[in-house]
Amino acid sequence: MSERWGFIKDPLYGYVAITPIEKDIIDTRVVQRLRRLRQLAGAEFVYPGANHTRFEHSLGAMHLAGLLAESITEDEMEIQSLRLAALLHDVGHGPFSHIFEEILAKQDRNHEDISTWLIQESELADVLKDGGLDPKSLSRLAIGKLEEKSKLYQNQVIRSSVDVDKLDYIVRDSFHTGAEYGSVDVFRLIYTTEPFQGNLAVNTTALTTLEAFLIARVLSFRSIYYHRVCRGVQRMLADALELADEELGFSTFTEPGEYLDMDDYSTWTHLKQCKASRSIMERLERRELLKCAYTVESIVQDYPTIDLLDKESVRKQIEAEIAKKAKVDVEKVQLDSPLLPSVPYRHSSKLDPMEIPGFAYVGKKKIAVDLIELSRVISSLKGYLDIVRVYTTAPLRKRVGKASQEVLGGTPYVSGISM
Repeated sequence: MSERWGFIKDPLYGYVAITPIEKDIIDTRVVQRLRRLRQLAGAEFVYPGANHTRFEHSLGAMHLAGLLAESITEDEMEIQSLRLAALLHDVGHGPFSHIFEEILAKQDRNHEDISTWLIQESELADVLKDGGLDPKSLSRLAIGKLEEKSKLYQNQVIRSSVDVDKLDYIVRDSFHTGAEYGSVDVFRLIYTTEPFQGNLAVNTTALTTLEAFLIARVLSFRSIYYHRVCRGVQRMLADALELADEELGFSTFTEPGEYLDMDDYSTWTHLKQCKASRSIMERLERRELLKCAYTVESIVQDYPTIDLLDKESVRKQIEAEIAKKAKVDVEKVQLDSPLLPSVPYRHSSKLDPMEIPGFAYVGKKKIAVDLIELSRVISSLKGYLDIVRVYTTAPLRKRVGKASQEVLGGTPYVSGISM
């Protein structure tokens, strides 16, 4: 690492060293806003400790990116670029993070597009230029889409099946929720990963650690990111944003400053004051949440190519059929699935083990290894974790559950003693 400015204390990694340019980037309005964006919007209704933010996650991802970069290159500028790309990879998130994606879709954009925009058009660009860095190139690297062919492996530091983003959030989210699924030796994965045949590849000596990481991803998705109560809260927030958009103009921003004005704090207040969304926010404040009436889970061996549930019209058709059978108003029925384009953490459910290159040494010669063939754990995880749920209000839960079973098959959700 080049010249240090100082240190920041992190609950996972201890003291994280930062350079002068990182200090200047951290002190920008763009990055400071991340302090007001929860990492897991909605999870605090299940896990009271899940109040950590995108800010600390971004610092953690930067730290891990630096460790990985230092293990694969001695180029100080490359190391600094990778650290800054990891630090800035989440700056484009809107209020309530992934939930805001439905609003961004109205502009035919997502949070990665906004990250690129902010890095190039906000004060970040000036700080980067002063530090001898190209904002356009770094904005592409921050979303894992750098186009220089000789440096494509750098994209995989930021965006791949085993990238610094996932390595940090799996462990960090587990720590703050107390779910304890993220007991993964991320440092072993970092120090056994290196460029090979144009990609970042994992040494087979870390195979057990890689298996543990993939299992932690699955368990975290099921028990944290796609927890039925978390998703119920997220759907309520998504509905509130949609209902209030016409009055509050969430989707009409044109300048970086307008976007940066929106964070979890300000948006919650605006939604509570808006007539169209007020009732939802009041229900959230009383913890009167949507209830899961039906759920079925499966692992699809091949990534779905059909777009059955991707189409809004099909979703509405299924909801209407369930509502008709249950004899309830259609707005009382909500279908939820990772296959739906608006679902937070949608890509977290795609396990992608085939995208993890492996290598081993035979003597001094490095050879490619098919991890699917080598590991029964990895081969068994190949596919897509699909969880289909139907939500409704508490009084209608039993009726909607029965109707959902008739329409979708399987077994309706049976409530136990749970928050």
